[in-house]
Amino acid sequence: MFRRTLCALAALTVTALASPLAFAQAGKDIRIAHIYSRTGPLEAYGKQTQTGLMMGLEYATNGTMTVSGRKIVVIEKDDQGKPDLGKSLLQQAYADDKVDLAIGPTSSGVALAMLPVAEEYKKVLLVEPAVADSITGERWNKYIFRTGRSSSQDAISNATAVDQPGTVIATLGQDYAFGRDGVKAFKDAVKKAKIIHEEYLPQNTTDFTAGFQRIIDKLKDAPGQRKVIWVIWAGATPPFAKLAEQDLKKRFNIDVATGGNILPAMVPYNNFPGMEGASYYYFGFSKNQPNLWLVTNHYTRFKSPPDFFTAGGMSAAMAVVAALKKTNADTATDKLISAMEGMSFDTPKGMMTFRKEDHQAMQSMYHFRVAPGARPGAMADLHLVKEIKPNEMDVPIKVKR
Repeated sequence: MFRRTLCALAALTVTALASPLAFAQAGKDIRIAHIYSRTGPLEAYGKQTQTGLMMGLEYATNGTMTVSGRKIVVIEKDDQGKPDLGKSLLQQAYADDKVDLAIGPTSSGVALAMLPVAEEYKKVLLVEPAVADSITGERWNKYIFRTGRSSSQDAISNATAVDQPGTVIATLGQDYAFGRDGVKAFKDAVKKAKIIHEEYLPQNTTDFTAGFQRIIDKLKDAPGQRKVIWVIWAGATPPFAKLAEQDLKKRFNIDVATGGNILPAMVPYNNFPGMEGASYYYFGFSKNQPNLWLVTNHYTRFKSPPDFFTAGGMSAAMAVVAALKKTNADTATDKLISAMEGMSFDTPKGMMTFRKEDHQAMQSMYHFRVAPGARPGAMADLHLVKEIKPNEMDVPIKVKR
């Protein structure tokens, strides 16, 4: 009896010595900073991400907002789409707010400014939804994870729709990290078609006249069976309505192709019936349980379907909760990194997996086609051509260290 008691006490002592941090953290709030564009040129994207994040935390914790008895507290900060502000807000979150990890930002330019801060403070930054390849490429460090898709994932999936022999392509993108990284990745992904022109315009462009004319001049007389303008654009000034006014198909036999976007930005897609591309998310494509919950509850609460970045916010939340469950709510950075590397987790899009080499989430993309009978001015009528699975995309590892 005495011997059994000693063994039990010894076991308890070993447990206590093995995880003092776990005992210290018991009952303490899990503090998460969400730094995003609550205002600024990407405001619509940021607000959707925040909605999705909070709904995702609710779903993943079964409404308790706790993991292993620890309450999750989200601290919101508005970077306004400004890199310097985003950098200082992340420093503030780590140093003054004592957050355990951070999520965000919306803009790729802001994300690139924030990456060194995560490394300096040795804290996890889960990037959602900034897209530039360099975030999980040459500018990456081991504290960076991303649930948002990368430029390469966008590009490889979009190439599916246009990369055919005899096709000539001009690209139209914004002149900052998102646009330039996106076009570079698209060029790397295109193997059969020929890209003959790249057009970059300021991020907030509203007058596309000169840019359109340069593209038309390059394409109209180019030899090829099919001529395509491939557009990569984010924010409040998408060019699609203006492209529709050009009547390119009738005048020059030029098609338009692009990826997915938020629902209001895709309304002009209906002016291009039959147009194909690939999207990160569209509310009607995925039939899994998290997406059904998201669609149902979003309709109930907001009288509208969840949008592109709502799903991204929910995916980030589900990744965080999955990691915290693996660590039993231990928020030590090394424990979180160990749990997240190679981790698979459910999302509204299905399973994602953080690739060990660069912490990029490997995920499905959706090849879509605009319905032939789509009505101009109505919600974009997208039909699913094919779910492009992660193992069907050879997403390059671009980490330099």
